[in-house]
Amino acid sequence: MRSYTAEPSLPPPDGSPHARPHRSASPPVSGPRPDSASTASAPVTVGPAPVPGREPTAAAAPTTAVVAGAQALQRLAAHVNAHTHALLRATVGIVFFGFGVLKLFPSASPAEQLAVDAATKMTLGLVPETVLLLSLAALETAIGIGLIVGRRLLRPALVAFFLHMGGVFSTLFLLPDAMWQPHSPAPTMEGQYVVKNVVLVAVCLVVAAHEWGRGAARHR
Repeated sequence: MRSYTAEPSLPPPDGSPHARPHRSASPPVSGPRPDSASTASAPVTVGPAPVPGREPTAAAAPTTAVVAGAQALQRLAAHVNAHTHALLRATVGIVFFGFGVLKLFPSASPAEQLAVDAATKMTLGLVPETVLLLSLAALETAIGIGLIVGRRLLRPALVAFFLHMGGVFSTLFLLPDAMWQPHSPAPTMEGQYVVKNVVLVAVCLVVAAHEWGRGAARHR
């Protein structure tokens, strides 16, 4: 049989019998080490550090202004959309109220003589011109007040408005010499003054449709 003799272990150089061998704090890295030259050549972009107290850049100010402007337009559009019909009827009411008040003063309204001539033909000359002019002034003023105030005055004001517009557009046929240019289908200045009322008619049609539609829904 072979005999094995255990060799005595040598103590560490510092003389401590229980000292452990020194180990590296970082584990060994496997694989090839990066080349120092290639690492140094890689570009690194570092932005400027923000400086406290410095004003924002010029690019941020226009962007903020655009966003604020867009938000203001959205709020305005939402407000107008919520009050569309009130805005339409109030606008037409102001126009009618202003034109009606002008007819209360002699020669203050440019359409005064035209309205009197048309009303004289429709009444066959049985009503004095002064009474006709005052009646037209009172009618237009009342229509304007009814459209501006709304509520219970709105429906009577709309009915009076459409009746009045029927009389206004009848002047295109009752006074052809004053409404149309000779030998031409183009209207004169007075004719254009009458024709432009189609805008007011369209606006009041929208207001009337909303008012009667809301009343029908309330009854249902």
